[in-house]
Amino acid sequence: MPSAKLLIVAACALIDADGRVLIAQRPEGRSMAGLWEFPGGKVEAGERPEETLIRELKEELGILVKDACLAPLTFASHSYPDFHLLMPLYVCRRWEGIPTAQEGQNLKWVRPNRLKDYPMPPADLPLISHLMALL
Repeated sequence: MPSAKLLIVAACALIDADGRVLIAQRPEGRSMAGLWEFPGGKVEAGERPEETLIRELKEELGILVKDACLAPLTFASHSYPDFHLLMPLYVCRRWEGIPTAQEGQNLKWVRPNRLKDYPMPPADLPLISHLMALL
């Protein structure tokens, strides 16, 4: 049986001083548009997941994150019809700047116990319980 393409996407749970987590809504015209997710992006060839997050968080949210401020928490492994997603989730409590939507996406700060109120891609759902346990 041919195996599906493996896609590695790094995600980050930015946590503010009130213990809320930032989620972003996928914009129209993208796959899974309208669903909420943790910010991040595809790990490029030769890139470490931490480097991916530093680059993506700057592009998507206009914030500067240092490598030392990214702590791995857990990961998701989920098979979609046309690929398999491996998604490490990092936690970040310190950054420079104010997270602002740079790509027209909606952003929300949400308490961990309210994350289930927002429709998310199937791979993101198992990550919520880890955040609830942490916070």
